[in-house]
Amino acid sequence: MVVAEAMTTQQEATVFVVDDDPAIRKSLRWLIESVGLKVQTHELASEFLESYSPDRPGCLVLDVRIPGMSGLELQEKLRERGYDIPVIIVSGYGDVPMAVRAMKAGAVDFLEKPVSDQVLLDYIQKGIERDIKNKAIRLQNKELLERKATLTRRELEVMDYVVSGFSSREIAEKLNVSFKTVEAHRAKIMKKMQAKSVPKLIQMELQIQGTPAPIQDR
Repeated sequence: MVVAEAMTTQQEATVFVVDDDPAIRKSLRWLIESVGLKVQTHELASEFLESYSPDRPGCLVLDVRIPGMSGLELQEKLRERGYDIPVIIVSGYGDVPMAVRAMKAGAVDFLEKPVSDQVLLDYIQKGIERDIKNKAIRLQNKELLERKATLTRRELEVMDYVVSGFSSREIAEKLNVSFKTVEAHRAKIMKKMQAKSVPKLIQMELQIQGTPAPIQDR
C-alpha cells in the first residue's frame, strides 16, 4: 500500500539547514552529505519558507537565533500553513530558554552546541523517518476517506454499526430491515472500502479517526 511506497522516498529526503553562520552551514552540509543525504542550506528563515515544499520528505535543522524571522517565528509560520516537518533545534548555551520555547511550540528535538556529529546524524535520521511515516499516514488517510465517500447514506449507517461490533441480525433490528438487506449492504461496504475482513474495516475506521499507526497489508 501507500506505506511501502512512501518508505522508498528515504533516498529522496532532504535535510534543510537554517543558520546565519556560513561556517556552520558549510560544516553541516559536508557532514550530512557525507552519509548520502541531500542538503539544502539557508541563511534566513524567510528564504527557507519561500522555497520549502511540504511534499518533500525530510527534516529541518534550525538555529533559534536568526536575523530577521527567528526560529520561533518560522515555526509559527510553518504551523499556520499546516506544515509539520520535524524540527531539530540546535542552540547555543545562552539560547536554551528560547530553545525550550521552541520545543513547546512543536520542535521534536533540542541539541545544545557543540553537538557531536554522530548524535546530530542520529537525530536527523530519526526526524526523516518520522516525516516519511507521517506523510505515509496522511496519504493513506486520504485514500480511505476517498473510499468512504463512495458509500451511500445507508451504507455509512450500517458501517457505523458494524465497526461498533453489532451483528447483522442486530443491525437489521435497529434499522427495521431484513437480515439479507443488511448482508447486502455489508458486502458493498467491504468491496468499496477494499476491506478483506471486519477487523480490517474497523482498523480503517480507527485510522480515519486518528489512529497513529498506518495499516499494513497483512
